Amino acid sequence: MKYYGNIGFAETEETSPGVFVEQIHEVTYYGDVLEYGRNLQSSEGVNDNVRIANQLSIVADDKAYTDMAKIRYAVFMGTKWKVASVRVVTPRLLLTLGDEWNGPTA
Repeated sequence: MKYYGNIGFAETEETSPGVFVEQIHEVTYYGDVLEYGRNLQSSEGVNDNVRIANQLSIVADDKAYTDMAKIRYAVFMGTKWKVASVRVVTPRLLLTLGDEWNGPTA
């Protein structure tokens, strides 16, 4: 399956003296979906957490390589998912997705 979607990168910006906030900037990438599935994880709350076990392989550019530690989420199937890990397999990055992203967005 092919992938085409946005990846959220976090940039730390000073909003006022001594106060730093992560600002998210999205960049569009394409590639392949290597693994496709889901995992239902029990939680202490009322509802169980949905966690996906998908792996995306994106064609990386210079920004993706230099800022790979700043990748926070990937938009997949209309939902923002946390990027749990990033692996370099030149010329691509392998992104492993996890829980649904609930942090700041672009």
